Amino acid sequence: MKLRYTLGFILATAFLFSCQPKQDQPVSTENTTEQTDAFDYLSEQFADIKILRYKVPGFEQLTLQQKKYVYFLAQAGLSGRDIMYDQNYRHNLKIRRALENIYTNFEGDKSTTDWENFEIYLKRIWFANGIHHHYANDKFVPEFSKDYLNSLIKATNTDLQGEALDVIFNEKDTKKVNLNPEKGLIKGSAINFYGQDVTAEDVDAYYSSMKVDKNQPIEKGLNTKLVKENGTLKEKVWKSGGMYGASIDQIIVWLEKAKEVAENEAQAKGLELLIAYYRTGELKTWDKYNIVWAKATEGDIDYINGFIEVYNDPKGYKGSYETVVQIKDFEMSKKMAALANNAQWFEDNSPLDPSHKKKNVVGVSYKTVNVAAEAGDASPSTPIGINLPNNNWIREQHGSKSVSLGNIIHAYSNAGSTGRLKEFAFDEEEVKCEEEYGQLADKLHTALHEVIGHASGQLNPGVGTPKETMKNYASTLEEARADLVGLYYLPDAKLVEIGISPDAKLIGKAAFDGYIRNGLMTQLIRLNLGDDIEEAHMRNRQLVAAWAMEKGSADNVVEKVSRDGKTYFKINDYEKLRDLFGELLKEIQRIKSEGDFEAGKALVETYGVKVDQEIHKEVLERNRQFKSAPYSGFINPVLVAQKGENGDITDIVVEQPESFASQMLQYANDFTTLPNEN
Repeated sequence: MKLRYTLGFILATAFLFSCQPKQDQPVSTENTTEQTDAFDYLSEQFADIKILRYKVPGFEQLTLQQKKYVYFLAQAGLSGRDIMYDQNYRHNLKIRRALENIYTNFEGDKSTTDWENFEIYLKRIWFANGIHHHYANDKFVPEFSKDYLNSLIKATNTDLQGEALDVIFNEKDTKKVNLNPEKGLIKGSAINFYGQDVTAEDVDAYYSSMKVDKNQPIEKGLNTKLVKENGTLKEKVWKSGGMYGASIDQIIVWLEKAKEVAENEAQAKGLELLIAYYRTGELKTWDKYNIVWAKATEGDIDYINGFIEVYNDPKGYKGSYETVVQIKDFEMSKKMAALANNAQWFEDNSPLDPSHKKKNVVGVSYKTVNVAAEAGDASPSTPIGINLPNNNWIREQHGSKSVSLGNIIHAYSNAGSTGRLKEFAFDEEEVKCEEEYGQLADKLHTALHEVIGHASGQLNPGVGTPKETMKNYASTLEEARADLVGLYYLPDAKLVEIGISPDAKLIGKAAFDGYIRNGLMTQLIRLNLGDDIEEAHMRNRQLVAAWAMEKGSADNVVEKVSRDGKTYFKINDYEKLRDLFGELLKEIQRIKSEGDFEAGKALVETYGVKVDQEIHKEVLERNRQFKSAPYSGFINPVLVAQKGENGDITDIVVEQPESFASQMLQYANDFTTLPNEN
C-alpha cells in the first residue's frame, strides 16, 4: 500500500527494436552533470507536469559492497520498466517506441507548434508509462493532427499503423481504469490485465471458484493476465518462460548479483525467494518471500520489487510492476522508531470497536529512507510512503514494513511555493500555521498513515479479504481508513510524549486545515470541469472531508465561507472535528471487518465521487493565476559503475541526468526487454 500525496497542497503540485542489455552495463552516463551542493530541484515543466530531481543523502558513506547492492537492485528494477507500459495498455510499447524513433531521427523543422506539441505528447507518455494520464486515467488528447503525425512517420521511416495509430486520435479506450460499474469495470477500462473478451462477470466467477487456504490465502491473480482461449478462461503467468519472461529473466540476472553482495543472510534469503518466485510464478513462494522480507529489518539498504499494488485493476486483483531502492535515513529513522515502538498503544486507544482491534500488533517496522532508484509504477510519479506486504494474514502474523521516502518529500518541499496556499487558505493565521508546521505535520501524517493506519484493525472471523468483499471500493476505503488513523492521532499529546511532535495542538491544526482545504477544494485542479473523481486517493480525501463537514453541520464544525466572491472552508471546532474523524474511522473499520459492501459503496458514492461543480469551476478560475503544474514527478539520479583494469567495479557514483528526455531515451536504449506485443 502506498501514499502518493501528503496533506498539504505542496505535493498536490506533485507515478523500436528489442535488444538485451549487457550484464554489467550501467545506465548510460551521456549528458549528465555532477551532483553539487547548489542543487536545482526543478528540471522542467510541460502540460500539467513538473519534473523534479532528488538527491541521495548518505550514498557516499556506504561501503563499496553496499553501493554494489544498491546498484544491482536498481538495474534489476529498470530491467522491468517495459512491463509497466504493457500492463497499462496493450499498444503502449508500440506507440512509445514509434514516437521515440521519430523524436530521435526527425531532421525537419522543429520550430513549429506542431513539433512542440508532439514533444509534449511524448513526454506525457513517458511520465504516465503510457497514453493515459497517470492520475486521472483519461487518454491524452494530442494537440497535433493525424496528418502531421503521419508526415513524421513517413519522414523517419517509422512503423506505426492500424489500431495503434488510430487509437491516438479516436474515442476508443478513453479510460485506463474505470471504476463506474455502469460502464463496465473491465469493458470500460483500457488496462491490459484482461483479454478484450473477458467480462467483469468472468473475473468474478473465475476467482470466486478458485480454492485457497482461508487462513493463509494467496493474493489470487496478482501476477497473471486473465484471457479466454477457445472460450475457456486461462491465466497467462508473469514469470520466466511465461508472459513478460524476457524482462523477468533480466531482472533475475541482476537480483542474482544483488544476492551475492547482500548485507546479511536475511536479505540474501529474501532475494533467493524472490528469484524463485520470478522463475515459477508461484504465489505461495511470493508469500514466503514477503514473510522473510518483512522480517529482514537489519541493514542500511532495502528495496521493493514485484507485482504489488492493485490500484490499476478495477477488480483489485492484478499487481502493477514496481520497484524502489532505498537507503536508511539514519537520524530520522531513530526519531520515527518511537512511533513503531508504540504501535500497540495506538491500537488500544483508537476509537474502533473493541472487537475490531488487534490484541497484538506484530512486527511493525518504520523507517525514513532516501530513495536511490525507482521504476515501474513508482516512477516518474512516486509515492511518498509505502507499507508492505499487502497480504493481510502476513501483516497480522508476521508484521510489515512502513517507510517514508524522506528525500522525495524534501525535494517536493523545496520545489514548491506558497502562492496557492495563500489563495485558498481562509486567513493569515491558517497560512502562518501551515508555513510553520505544515511540513512536519505532513511527515507525521505519512508515518501514522503507513505504520499505524495500514497496520491497524482486524477482520471478523470468516470474512473475506477486502478485495473480495469491498471489490472496486477496497482501495478508496483502505486509504481513507489509514488517513483517518493519522488525522485522529496528529493532535494527540502522545506524539509529544514520545518525542516526535513539538506541539500537538498546532500540528493538529495545520493538518486538519490542510486536509479539509485539499479534500474539498485544491485537489480539484487535477480534474477537468464536469469530471467525477476516479482515483482512489482523491476519492478518499473528498470522502473524509465531505462526510465530516456534513455530519458536523449542526454544530458548524466546518463552515463554508464566502468572502469577496471567493469560497473558503473554515474549521470552527478542531476537537469536534477530531471526534468526527474518529467516528468515521470506526465505521469504515466496521465495514472492512464485517465485509459490508453496500455500506462501503454508499460511503464512496455519496461522498467521494461527485464534485460540487460550482466549487470546481471557482477553483479552476482561481488557479489560473499560477503557472506551477498540479502534478510532479522525478527523473532518477544515474548510478554509474566505475571499473578497474580487470573489469571489477571499484566504485559507484551518483550523477544527475541533464533532462527528462535524455533519461527516457537512455532507458529505452539500455532497458528494452519486451516485444511490442505480449
